[in-house]
Amino acid sequence: MNRNRTQLIPDRLLAKSLEGSWSGSYSLVGHTADVVKAVTLLIDHLGDRLSQQFTLNGNLDEFKKTARLAAYFHDWGKANNHFQGVVRQRMSHAHPKRNPRVHPQLVRHEIFSMFLVWEFREWLQQADGDFLTALVVAGGHHLKLGGKGGAKTNDFGEIRWGCGDDHMRFYCDHRNFKGLLRFGVRHLGSPAQLRLSHSPKLHWSLADLKAQQNAILQEALLDWQPNLVWLALLKAVLVAGDSIASAIAGGDVQPIQIEDWLEQALNCTLREADLDRIIEQGLDGNPPRPFQSKLADAPRIAIAQGGCGMGKTLGAYFWAKRHGINRKLFFCYPTTGTSTEGFLDYVQDEVNAILRHSRADVDLDLARTGEEEDAGDQIVNEAALKLRSFDEYSAKIIVATVDTVLGLMQCHRRPLYSFPAIANGAFVFDEVHCYDNRLFGALLRFLETVKAPVLLMSASFSPSQLAAIEQAVGHRVPMIPGPIDLEQKPRYRFELTDTPNWQRVEAELTAGGQVLWVCNQVSTAIEVYEEAQERGLTALLYHSRFRYEDRVNHHRAVVKAFKEGEPVLAIATQVAEMSLDLSATLLVSQLAKPAALIQRLGRLNRRYCGSPRDALFYPDDKRFPYSRGEREQGQVMVTRFSGDVSQWDLAQWLAQQDQVLTPESDSVWLDGQWRTYPGQLRDTGVTVTALLEQDRDQFQGKTAKLNRYTVPLVANVKQVSQWERFRGYPIAPTAQWSYSREKGAVAVPTSSGDNTA
Repeated sequence: MNRNRTQLIPDRLLAKSLEGSWSGSYSLVGHTADVVKAVTLLIDHLGDRLSQQFTLNGNLDEFKKTARLAAYFHDWGKANNHFQGVVRQRMSHAHPKRNPRVHPQLVRHEIFSMFLVWEFREWLQQADGDFLTALVVAGGHHLKLGGKGGAKTNDFGEIRWGCGDDHMRFYCDHRNFKGLLRFGVRHLGSPAQLRLSHSPKLHWSLADLKAQQNAILQEALLDWQPNLVWLALLKAVLVAGDSIASAIAGGDVQPIQIEDWLEQALNCTLREADLDRIIEQGLDGNPPRPFQSKLADAPRIAIAQGGCGMGKTLGAYFWAKRHGINRKLFFCYPTTGTSTEGFLDYVQDEVNAILRHSRADVDLDLARTGEEEDAGDQIVNEAALKLRSFDEYSAKIIVATVDTVLGLMQCHRRPLYSFPAIANGAFVFDEVHCYDNRLFGALLRFLETVKAPVLLMSASFSPSQLAAIEQAVGHRVPMIPGPIDLEQKPRYRFELTDTPNWQRVEAELTAGGQVLWVCNQVSTAIEVYEEAQERGLTALLYHSRFRYEDRVNHHRAVVKAFKEGEPVLAIATQVAEMSLDLSATLLVSQLAKPAALIQRLGRLNRRYCGSPRDALFYPDDKRFPYSRGEREQGQVMVTRFSGDVSQWDLAQWLAQQDQVLTPESDSVWLDGQWRTYPGQLRDTGVTVTALLEQDRDQFQGKTAKLNRYTVPLVANVKQVSQWERFRGYPIAPTAQWSYSREKGAVAVPTSSGDNTA
């Protein structure tokens, strides 16, 4: 018997794909009900905190109605033959099937949801909540509305021309869609009678889709002036609610009880006893420093300024004891290395805490729609990110890269999935002086918008940074300075030479010293490492261009050698500036911008030995990563000091060099209006995270964890665009990149592209 190509087997509208179970939360009606429940529970639980931290001004009831309305129709667009084919593609005994790699959907389901909702607007505008706001929130819940490649566009959803079909079928008359309409009457306040001036389209041609795009833009959105903070919060709540509902399984899997889980997870907040344990372990029997005691009495928004080794990190937990109780504490570092060290040194095993940065496990499984495999889609296991975000719901302390929080300003996935935890957070931002213009701009927007407890910490703040922070906060922000007696101790002596002084390095090692050598580029670091080997020296190499697991091993080896006190020469790149907690007896460094040199000096004589230690500097004639002007300014700083130098001297000199700030404070989350897409959080670099062709057998294995094999590479963008991809990652050809566990990834001589840290 011939089967109608549009017949659905099983005869229901599915929201997700699951072999062996086609009921409950995997149906469109069931998933919709779960998302409505999830956003309702989130707002009920976080209501007071949302009002406090985001100044909702008593509109919480209307806020909840609009969130529920957006949750109600956010997945209407799955009621079409293209999506139902995609979701059935890997399901046996199901029909129809559609391979999204070969034939992607004519339009993604969330965009089609907007088109369908617009057809029903006369009815939905009578439901509870703000219709137009809910429409925009629903259309952006997969972060693909009005932007592409991190840049803003005016495209109201992408129509995939040439995808194998020139039309889509809308299952308007299906019993499940009719069930959705009845759900709206029962739970959303929609009128019992469905009255429309024209019947909804059942068949959508390319022309129909384009016309609907233009109609919504022209009739509703071009002159729309929404409450931007209100709109941003609704976007975050729907994304979080959808991720929670996506984890609810049917069939043989024990379903999550949303009410119980959310209540337990979100109520897992800091108690005084938790912080007492961290502080006691950090003090190790010593009394707190006056600096730390002052932080304990600091107000909700405060700044802590102090050099390396001054006790700022432990002092932050003193501050949290006053401002973090009954909240979740986010401790944010600029890099994965610093966040790992902060976690290991202070909170591991002391309190319910997690370490969070970009190296998420990627083999976690979650019911998927199949859309992740759409041609051109570079999402890397979005399901894994959703599951990992639940860790933050249940943690009291989240030690993370700053992107985990400030990425919210640019609609990054992880902070949106974790928004319920962020909404109940207190925040410590460390090493603020290392932020680039975009990251600092995101911090300013965060301070403007989120009225949470925030402690900003750094070795130094420029006057223009302080002024910008106070303008964002709206009032004067007190600064707690580090212990002046420690900061004024003479720690360094500077020497500038034309070439590296190998004799001085060898003498230091012979005397049992520990040398840190910092280069500006990976290629230079490898050259220094190879020369050290030729000279018969035992050296360790540490830079960013290792596979992640190898980089961790190199990091641990360097830290272990310095802690054990053995003579060691560690050769590193800029990764040493923040991620290495060590105290060298000699520093060798190429010239760089002053802020970078000060960070490197923070690893010299960190645990003060009672007298100054030598820092040897030499030039770098390569144009990347520092400009000629930045290197010249670094040379000015080095030659400015002829005798003993303290951290206080460097901070004072740097403050006098203050330049006008140009933070880039545009925010997709707050300024995008109807647009919702991941924007750029950090200044554009030339680094791409890739897999290596030589690892293909490992990363394509069923049990492979992709994060073990990713490597940051510097390569020409045009060149990378031609590389094969695996789950969104470009694969670097063996002909262009070689790799060894000892030295990391190296560009072969015939390859174009520069090298950097």
